[in-house]
Amino acid sequence: MKAPFPKKFDLIVVGAGHAGCEAAMAASRLGLDTLLLTINADRIGHLSCNPAIGGLAKGHMVKEIDALGGMMGLWADAAGIQFRILNTRKGPAVRSSRAQIDRAEYMRVVQHSIFNQKNLWVFQDTASTLMTAKGEVTGVVTRLGEEIHARSVLLTTGTFLKGLIHVGLDNFSGGRLGDPASLTLSDSLRDIGLQLGRLKTGTTPRLLKESIDFDKMEIQPGDTPPTPFSFRNKTVPLPQVPCYLTYTNPVAHEVIRSGFDRSPMFTGVIEGIGARYCPSIEDKVARFPEKDRHQVFIEPEGLNHPEMYPSGIPTSLPFDIQKKMISAIVGLENAQIVRPGYAIEYDYVYPTQLKPTLETKHLSGLYLAGQINGTSGYEEAAAQGLWASLNIVAKHRSEAPFLLSRDQAYMAVLVDDLVTKGTMEPYRMFTSRAEHRLLLREGNADERLTPIGRQRGLVNTPQWDRYSAKKKQMSTVLEGLQSIRITPNLPTRKLIEEIGAAVPGKAVELAALLRQPNMAIEKLYPFFPELETIEQEVLQEAEIQTRYAGYLVKQKELVAKFITFDKISLPDNIDYSTITGLTTEVREKLTHVRPMTLGQASRISGVTPAAISCLEIHLKKLGLL
Repeated sequence: MKAPFPKKFDLIVVGAGHAGCEAAMAASRLGLDTLLLTINADRIGHLSCNPAIGGLAKGHMVKEIDALGGMMGLWADAAGIQFRILNTRKGPAVRSSRAQIDRAEYMRVVQHSIFNQKNLWVFQDTASTLMTAKGEVTGVVTRLGEEIHARSVLLTTGTFLKGLIHVGLDNFSGGRLGDPASLTLSDSLRDIGLQLGRLKTGTTPRLLKESIDFDKMEIQPGDTPPTPFSFRNKTVPLPQVPCYLTYTNPVAHEVIRSGFDRSPMFTGVIEGIGARYCPSIEDKVARFPEKDRHQVFIEPEGLNHPEMYPSGIPTSLPFDIQKKMISAIVGLENAQIVRPGYAIEYDYVYPTQLKPTLETKHLSGLYLAGQINGTSGYEEAAAQGLWASLNIVAKHRSEAPFLLSRDQAYMAVLVDDLVTKGTMEPYRMFTSRAEHRLLLREGNADERLTPIGRQRGLVNTPQWDRYSAKKKQMSTVLEGLQSIRITPNLPTRKLIEEIGAAVPGKAVELAALLRQPNMAIEKLYPFFPELETIEQEVLQEAEIQTRYAGYLVKQKELVAKFITFDKISLPDNIDYSTITGLTTEVREKLTHVRPMTLGQASRISGVTPAAISCLEIHLKKLGLL
């Protein structure tokens, strides 16, 4: 039987999207009495936009969450209905996993986890204001007047802070279509001194599946067999289905242009800044007039769901224009719109006001994660939710904070970019944002992070045992590739030629053979029979580590050069106005961000190498360097 509500929680998580669910699960699993406060309990774990998880760089973060013992990978595997590895023809650093998700099934598995988790309670209400005392957060007051006390509060409010929905020149309050906005919490944040901005995102019209002519479209199947997200899974449970591809065309573009005079984006009605890398279809048509078509992927909302999601045409155009645009696209001539596309504006907090733990600098015990920090995407949100939760647990236990470096994880790149550089537009993760991306592959996320997750208490024994077994297999393969030598005698030459490799002029280790162009590790079975007993994911990672060994060494050497600065702490009370040699601009930026380390200071836009030298001299004078 579930225990009654505590009189005081260790943690209140406000918002039950991807950041909130990941955070609440982690904190409660680690022993914190946690309340998940949500505007709508029926939509816990809802995929508000596209029915997919993963993608370029995003798949990396799902793998990282899983490697640390988090939940998103497990939930995605349980609800995935099409899995694909993207960029398979490119280098290993940019290969990413993506899955189409059954919306209803995803919410079902998330809610099953949430409602059955020990130490975790759910309550449906709106957080109206924060309660504070002596510079610390003490809880929240809800719209119903409930005062709920807690040692820490984590806000994961998504698009709900003063959310305003736009369809053409019509607009109305909402956190997303069908759910109310949070109208007063923004003011509470301003009252404690936080500065807020305004962002915008959008979504596509949803179409009735039975009204679509799929025969006119290109079929887009998934991978066979599907590759799960979670390192803990070998297979996925649901049947797999295809997506479909069609295109906009000049006729559709003329329809779109005819609605520009009633577009809330072009008429200045929308004040928030939209996502640069996920523009609306009207923005694409306006910015790229030379293009006569844009891709539209028709994605299933679920195995038995009556709607389809036309990815690639998010829009806030008037509804009459949306209908004409859809009917002009091949295969959608008779398509019926079930839900209109819309844009939504919402408040967010400038993330440079956060510590690297995602705790606010203004109020002790208050943490922020997800779109409230200026990011876009389910995966970015979930990564922040887990990051914040692990830091909340660490603070409650008086342990060292959970802080990864940029060479350890994409989620570390994400957090460092936010708290150091900030963002004025919805931030989306890309592999190009990570300067050490060859070290941050999907396939080695467990090698990078599972020991850390185990140390923090989130990786359980079955996950640890599976990781240990994989690590043992990896050692066997890598040692064999280095120790087994191939002598080009007559029998061996024949085998080498049969597998399509060039015959070496002298005896070489098996690894040298693997580094030849167009060579695959599976071709080495005749020389290393034990490889046939090794799991495929181990073979793939071993091949990457062998083929790219030289590049990996160079990346690690670069990391070693920069890591020194990240180990040099800056005092909390440092007065930048007293440091000689700093420009006014640099003083202002350092005072605003208040970096924790010299490395973080060096990554602030506008802080020059000369300024870093001045900081070094100042630290030496203080006897801190």
